[in-house]
Amino acid sequence: MSKAEFVTRLPVILRPDPARMVIRPYTPSDPQRFEVADHSRAQRIADRVLALDELSLQDELQRLLLAFSSRHRDVEMVFLRRFEEVNGLMICPCKVSRDRALLIGSYFCNEYTYEAAALFNPSIVPHPNQSGVPADSTRFVLSLRGVGEGHISSVTFRTGVCNSAGAVSIDPPSPRPIVLQTEIIDCDGTSEAGVRMFCDGSHDLSEIVIFPTTPSQRNGIEDVRLVRFQEENGTVTYFGTYTAFSGQAIRQELFRTPDFRTFDLLPLRGDATDSKGMALFPRRIDGKFAMIGRQDNENIWLLVSDDVYEWNGGVKIVRPRWPWEFVQIGNCGSPIEIDEGWLLITHGVGSARNYCIGACLLDRNDPSKLLGRVTQPLLRPDADERDGYVPNVMYSCGAMVHGRTLVMPYAVADSYTRFATMSVDRLLAVMA
Repeated sequence: MSKAEFVTRLPVILRPDPARMVIRPYTPSDPQRFEVADHSRAQRIADRVLALDELSLQDELQRLLLAFSSRHRDVEMVFLRRFEEVNGLMICPCKVSRDRALLIGSYFCNEYTYEAAALFNPSIVPHPNQSGVPADSTRFVLSLRGVGEGHISSVTFRTGVCNSAGAVSIDPPSPRPIVLQTEIIDCDGTSEAGVRMFCDGSHDLSEIVIFPTTPSQRNGIEDVRLVRFQEENGTVTYFGTYTAFSGQAIRQELFRTPDFRTFDLLPLRGDATDSKGMALFPRRIDGKFAMIGRQDNENIWLLVSDDVYEWNGGVKIVRPRWPWEFVQIGNCGSPIEIDEGWLLITHGVGSARNYCIGACLLDRNDPSKLLGRVTQPLLRPDADERDGYVPNVMYSCGAMVHGRTLVMPYAVADSYTRFATMSVDRLLAVMA
């Protein structure tokens, strides 16, 4: 059986689209033995543009804007901003006309199809703006991991609505995504800097792409686990824990945003942060932040901290028990608070490294206490869900409870995204 009998697979499918692309920085360089002192390859490129006569400049500029304006939003601003980034840093400082600056900037950019290979590992939270939505429906934000050329992962978003019947509809995405502007920010007084990414309020959320920018993220920002976090005074912040991959090492980092317009990306500290799959509880417990993780790559751990950026130690709270999770068990997103306790969606890895999705219930006041868990998977890879970039994998980075219905987006074979729903009451009834 590929699913529990009370689980409904929905017809909504999100597949990778190679037509979705962004303009990202390009940094040319010379092979080491061909380096020219005091005259870098970047400078040589800029010098060629500086040497163009006005007619040639306008011809090339017209061709450039005609080709790219229909594919990208504010393309002139993107190229001008890139010129400002390289002028005086990668190339000798120069004062040029707006048109020449625009053209120079374009030579230090390239298009990148950030979800050409895969669109998977989704997470879901209620949207901060519920205006115009019927009382029995919920507008949501969906984060997704997009994978493009070079297996580089970035974060993209969709929005949609879940109605009273549990049906899910996804808003059509904007055809012109953007890479956010970035600036360096202080990392809570430590020696390591963080990054602030931002855009103005006119952008649709589906246009926003969080692309790797720091050395720790060079090869990807992976598997965001979103959570709507509410402080004791009612203040709401959206957090996303994720895995930063440098190409050699991984570590856990955290973004925070009040509105999905400005994102602060900062590393987590402590001996528990060099693993994958940490997920924050949606509120403090006994005045402390709480986190679920898989620090030993086998069991589910509970961690608590006074500082949302500092995580150490932890206690093991859920161990593999059933054959479909003998290899390892981990979370599929942040715990969800319901009347009965903390509902935690899990993944289990079994024979031949098949990934299935399960669930357990933790005590509301003391989440180190396991109250119940399913004995069989909620979802196994179906016959038409086994094949993909990584076969036999079913995975999620976060679900949402709508009324008493669990709405769960999930990834298929590290390739694309589907949705499933189930009754919370029936789910709890099958736990042992």
